[in-house]
Amino acid sequence: MTGTIRLTAAQAMFRWLAVQMGEDGERFIEGVWAIFGHGNVAGIGEALHGIGDNLPTWRGQNEQTMAHAAIAYAKTKRRRKAMAITSSIGPGATNMVTAAALAHVNRLPVLFVPGDVFANRRPDPVLQQIEDFDDGTVTVTDCFRPVSRYFDRITRPEHLLTALPRAMQVMTDPANCGPVTLAFCQDVQAEAHDWPESFLEPKTWRIRRPEPDPREVDDVVAALKASTNPVIVAGGGVLYSGAEGDLLAFARAHNIPIVETQAGKGAIAWQERLNFGSPGVTGTDCGNKIAAKADLIFGVGTRFQDFTTGSWTIFSNPNRKLVSINLAGYDAAKHGAIPLVSDAKVALSRISAALGSHRFADPDFAAREAWFKATDAVTAAPGTPQPNFLPSDAQVIGAVQRVAGPKTVAMCAAGTMPGALQVLWRAAAGGYHMEYGYSCMGYEVAGAFGIKLAAPEKEVVCFVGDGSYMMANSELATAVMLRVPFTIVLTDNRGYGCINRLQQECGGAEFNNMYKDCKVETQPEIDFVAHAGSMGAYAVKVADIAQLETEIVSARSRDTPTVIVIDTEAETGTGIGGAWWDVAVPQVGDTEKLKKARAHYEANVARQRIN
Repeated sequence: MTGTIRLTAAQAMFRWLAVQMGEDGERFIEGVWAIFGHGNVAGIGEALHGIGDNLPTWRGQNEQTMAHAAIAYAKTKRRRKAMAITSSIGPGATNMVTAAALAHVNRLPVLFVPGDVFANRRPDPVLQQIEDFDDGTVTVTDCFRPVSRYFDRITRPEHLLTALPRAMQVMTDPANCGPVTLAFCQDVQAEAHDWPESFLEPKTWRIRRPEPDPREVDDVVAALKASTNPVIVAGGGVLYSGAEGDLLAFARAHNIPIVETQAGKGAIAWQERLNFGSPGVTGTDCGNKIAAKADLIFGVGTRFQDFTTGSWTIFSNPNRKLVSINLAGYDAAKHGAIPLVSDAKVALSRISAALGSHRFADPDFAAREAWFKATDAVTAAPGTPQPNFLPSDAQVIGAVQRVAGPKTVAMCAAGTMPGALQVLWRAAAGGYHMEYGYSCMGYEVAGAFGIKLAAPEKEVVCFVGDGSYMMANSELATAVMLRVPFTIVLTDNRGYGCINRLQQECGGAEFNNMYKDCKVETQPEIDFVAHAGSMGAYAVKVADIAQLETEIVSARSRDTPTVIVIDTEAETGTGIGGAWWDVAVPQVGDTEKLKKARAHYEANVARQRIN
């Protein structure tokens, strides 16, 4: 019969997490990000101090951004490892809600442990407590419910006996993977309980590979054999399955072109002849041409987000069918698809075996070659600079691309650069990291930090605009303190250039996006070099594209982050590729510009096909 050990609830939680192992024999929860406050400093803080390096604790600068670093870490580790984040009650907790939503949309594992009210209610209302006048059980952590895959509130120590295994089950479930929130009442954290010693024994969690239903395989094979021009849409599920090689072998065996979503980009190296780049709103010309002709859209590990589908206009063949291989039945059955609920690696093997030697006609390789010639032109270094010349975002990407190596990872999240990078960046295998499920401004700096923590052998280059940098940059100081080097390319176009262009495309006037169009008494002149330098980073402002290339190379010799600032123009955008995006335009308005934009909108809505 097992014995017991007397521990506080917080001590038991972190002792338990420290012995939950992944398939590699190492901790699944690598460590805990913590900002302490009155809701977690006494109970959780004492427990984390006591466990020491058996479950390391790191201090962040902001609850949201330290969670972003943890999420980027889990994404880079292909969901084989994760981190936990703890905060105080109140604003510390609600600061993490955005990060939880980001993890939920992207199907990424992270454990949130916010402090909560007193379960015994003796001191109610405590500092920072939100009171619901109609429901005494509601607390501020209920905000996490819609953005968590699993939510629990720990109001008794023994609740951990069931809550913790459920949390791990969700984070290691390939179909249901996502964020878990265990709201931990602050008095309960400190309560002692006699825990079974067996509860604290090590356990290994394996990430399963669900086998497909043979009938669904038959349906997919029949659809493939009946098609003439299929195209594979490779999503993030390819990477999480570890199916990159299987997908490439499948495509080559049956001569099927591939397009990659933002989450799937980098699964197949750009040099592969069957890789036609990206589809949809930020799609390559050759990729969208293939998509328009395709009579079978063969999705692998994608949820068919609107950017991927051009808001359901790019798959325009009137006879086209949709196949969706996905671990989640919810995703597999979207938009009338023929579903195949399975691990991607297993599914591709089954389908390929059933297809045998069946091959399709060559795709339009000439269009692919023409596309790369076109991108060479827009990313080329500018000629002799003219007075007041500012480079485009495409030229900035070209500069980084020319000095990139096989270990370079380009990363971003919001603004102009995600679309520009998907269209233009030539990713080596594994050389791309984009948070575009939630497209969260402020993810970039913390995300780059998390990637480098997960893959120290990689060169991480973070593309961030001045708008996103201003929203969240404080984990730069944390990276300096921990000596974690990565490179930030900060493009300063003096406002929200991406949304300013969208505003005009939708018939609106330039308003409240660029600093020049805002209600300000003085136009800001922000010294980003001084700001980054004040946090300990090496920071420099470059005068031109050539100097940018030089500084990218120089950054590789440093053991702290490098911030390279360059002024850019805000008008051009990518200037190449792309497709329509459904952003509703007002039905009535006074200007001709708005009326034309509405007419354009209605014409494209008529092209949409959602089934």
